[in-house]
Amino acid sequence: MIHFFKLIRWKNLLMIALMQYLIKYALLLPFQESHGVHITLSNFNFFLMVLATLCIAAGGYIINDIYDVDTDKINKPNQIVINKYIAEKTGSTLFIILNIIGVGLGFYLSQGIGKSSFFAIFFIASALLYIYSTSLKQIAVVGNVVVSIVVALSILLVGIFELIPVMTSNNKAVQTTFLNIIRDYAIFAFMINLVRELIKDVEDIDGDYKAGIQTLPILIGRERANKIIFVLSIVPIIAISYYVVTYMFKQELVVGYFLILVVAPLIYVSIKLFSAENKAQYNHISLILKLVMLTGMLSLLLYNFTLK
Repeated sequence: MIHFFKLIRWKNLLMIALMQYLIKYALLLPFQESHGVHITLSNFNFFLMVLATLCIAAGGYIINDIYDVDTDKINKPNQIVINKYIAEKTGSTLFIILNIIGVGLGFYLSQGIGKSSFFAIFFIASALLYIYSTSLKQIAVVGNVVVSIVVALSILLVGIFELIPVMTSNNKAVQTTFLNIIRDYAIFAFMINLVRELIKDVEDIDGDYKAGIQTLPILIGRERANKIIFVLSIVPIIAISYYVVTYMFKQELVVGYFLILVVAPLIYVSIKLFSAENKAQYNHISLILKLVMLTGMLSLLLYNFTLK
């Protein structure tokens, strides 16, 4: 069982669930009465939406590991699960089962709220993760962008399912405001994840090269790739600083939080990219970005103080 949880990256799944629950219970629910926010899903149906997201994400991790067996033998020999603890055939079966559950729950929820077209989101996410593992990963940058889009989609999903179905002409302004906040967090997640994905490509350059995968650092070299990633790492720093100064400059608590727990670590990452040369250093930078993603999402707890 421990190997199964390792295979589906339970820590990453926990972060996805935390992000979705924070959006509903820290951003939307507290403002039902004070701001007139209307939400669609019951607690149980919201749980089903989170479960559907986690099933599709878990399936994505499994199919990725199945197609990465050869590269992982070089890049992550101590972390291999497929064909070591879990057979490839079993992994493929788990991938199919998890996707059937995830997409099936997505269909059920979409029908339940009278928005059958929303089912497409779950289907597209599932398809993208499969296509990424089987072919897109071998195309420089494209695979990184696709994964980052799916991460952003897991955040947007909450706004789409909770706010849009009950949007009327009377509450449109309020619903749109909170939908825009969720959109901004999705963009934040996209930017951070894209930088992290590219850093992982530099980290895994040896295994990817031997497997014939055309990632950015293989195509243009590690040093040039580093420079591009450095430039990309500056973008979220500027974007978040602008966002905080423009919309939250009167809230000292929020400004302090973002400067210390989001902007400062991102500046640290940018500086570290200059001197990073080995696998351990890139792994360290990747971990910091993961923590920034977490602190960024935890900032949702601050809206209870800033919007009331």
